[in-house]
Amino acid sequence: MPLTLTRDAGVPLHLQLAEQFRAAVRDGRLQAGHRLPSTRDLALELAVSRSVAQAAYDQLHAEGWIAGRTGSGTYVADVVPLQPSVRQRRKPVPEESEALLTLRPGIPYIATEPDAGWRRAWREVSTQAPPRGYDNPAGLPALRAELAEHVGRVRGIACEPENLLITNGTTHGLRLLLSVTQQPGARIAIEDPGYLNAVRAVRDHGLEVVDIPVDADGLKVSALQDDLSAVYVTPSHQYPLGGRLPVARRNELIRWARRTGATLIEDDYDSEFRYDVAPLPALAQLDLDQVVHLGTLSKMLSPALRLGWLVASPAVVDRLAAYRAQSGDWPGWPMQAALLAMLRDGYLDQVVRRGRRLYADRRNYTCSVLAPYGRIIGQDAGLHITLLLPPTTNDRAVAAQARAAGVQVAPLSDYRRSTPGPPGLVIGYATPTDPDLHAALAILVDVLSRAVGNNRR
Repeated sequence: MPLTLTRDAGVPLHLQLAEQFRAAVRDGRLQAGHRLPSTRDLALELAVSRSVAQAAYDQLHAEGWIAGRTGSGTYVADVVPLQPSVRQRRKPVPEESEALLTLRPGIPYIATEPDAGWRRAWREVSTQAPPRGYDNPAGLPALRAELAEHVGRVRGIACEPENLLITNGTTHGLRLLLSVTQQPGARIAIEDPGYLNAVRAVRDHGLEVVDIPVDADGLKVSALQDDLSAVYVTPSHQYPLGGRLPVARRNELIRWARRTGATLIEDDYDSEFRYDVAPLPALAQLDLDQVVHLGTLSKMLSPALRLGWLVASPAVVDRLAAYRAQSGDWPGWPMQAALLAMLRDGYLDQVVRRGRRLYADRRNYTCSVLAPYGRIIGQDAGLHITLLLPPTTNDRAVAAQARAAGVQVAPLSDYRRSTPGPPGLVIGYATPTDPDLHAALAILVDVLSRAVGNNRR
């Protein structure tokens, strides 16, 4: 059997030798019972030291490829030769084409280069030693205190650090809450049309989704049934239609929850961005015993950060923290420490102020371009508008045509479940650069011109 050792291969000689014997057994050149040369003869044949041959045999013996027979020599063990597995090289999964412009809702603008405030926060984290052992499952105490001040100042929620729990974002907070507070089979109300990830979370936990219609003002409280265990609601900016729940209806919702004992789950996903008035106070300011408030950094900084917060009564927070102490499912220390630095530095407030100016301009431009093709709603807040199309329009077909032309946009029908309503497009204007936004809207206008035709409003 030809054996070849290469001294400059970067692999020790004895390992090269052992692998060549293995290969010979696998492909059948060496059979069970074949006698191998002595280490002395093998070393002479290969012009290496005997220790190299001995080390190779020791390795093969330890792995069970060879066996020694006293007074007879070394033989190939009774090993059933296996064909080496052929490692199929997978074709790379094509990523979203860089040429595909996006008008997806719910993603903020993120500059290609980090700004000074972002760098300052991470420099501060880099100077700190990490916690000794596991950190607090409810979140860093200092961060909870700073967030309590933040949500009190910007969202009107009077709360203490004991009311705060740090999450990996809105959906994570919702799933955690459902795991701890809801029993299988419970009925959970969700706005229709509404947030698809909330629907998936409820169904994944074995709970029943109850569709509740919305109107121009948001959730129809009159449609709620008394046997509901919880209601998921987006009162500051209904997703995706954009209505804001007026005070009278908020009070009606709170009274209903107090009477039935149901939990109100408030998703406060992009309430920081309003363009007509100051941000509306949160529903949680009315009653933290009935309302669980979910906040997120996804719309302010980036969804990739996976960081948010939950505000609830101390009893609920304690239950959630105890559950997480067992599951180990809470955000890592570095990101929490960075958020703490951003809050103390005023960087988060700065980002929101800057975003309001940027997004207000983009909203105005988007509305002016798309106004001829339908009725625009939800334009007073957030990072998206909804364009209602003529009733005969197939919004999914329009979205498919736009994608084929190079633009990604969400059809309103994808957010509906059982409540009928007009077709439309949910159009995010925050993510692209200004040139990309103009280019994407130009393509969308061309698609709408052909799809809507004479059905324009």
